[in-house]
Amino acid sequence: MARGQLYIISAPSGAGKTSLVSALLKEDKLAQVSISHTTRQVRPGEQDGVNYFFISREEFLAQAQAGDFLEHAEVFGNFYGTSQVWVESTLAKGVDVILEIDWQGAQQVRKLRPEAKSIFILPPSLEALQQRLESRGQDSAEVIQRRLQEAANEISHYPEYDYLVFNDDFDHALADLKSVFRAERLRLSVQQVRFEAELRGMLSSQSS
Repeated sequence: MARGQLYIISAPSGAGKTSLVSALLKEDKLAQVSISHTTRQVRPGEQDGVNYFFISREEFLAQAQAGDFLEHAEVFGNFYGTSQVWVESTLAKGVDVILEIDWQGAQQVRKLRPEAKSIFILPPSLEALQQRLESRGQDSAEVIQRRLQEAANEISHYPEYDYLVFNDDFDHALADLKSVFRAERLRLSVQQVRFEAELRGMLSSQSS
């Protein structure tokens, strides 16, 4: 069995990352999103163990100190972290793992897992991003302005990523995202493992 590929997907808040990943997973059964641990409050419609593992600040800091997280970061006053054990066990099953994390977490993961492939999703413009944040109706005007300032900082880190996807049209952006996953699975090192028996049979018949 070919080992799964680890992916990092980052984007400024409101760029459509979550919607794109959700649409990808509806069609791609060989990929799964890592469920992060977080100290932030549960939002309407979210479930513990489905969207996030919601834990206290004290619990999070203790796990971070113990080295349980592949990466962790503080975003808008809340902590987010990715379980090392879960990621490793899922990759070993041949399933691709998607980490939806910011640039800080991405830098941490690259140091520990240089084989990870990273994708940055961009909105068509900051104006469009502001409209999306306002239309969600989840945040106050003050929070939206803070998110826009953070978005500019986040966007400045796009050169650190392997792939860049512009979400100016959802269907086109989804097609681009799916293309990255398909191309990575067609790499020689992956196909050699997946079709080892077939390749061995072709080579042995040639030599006989």
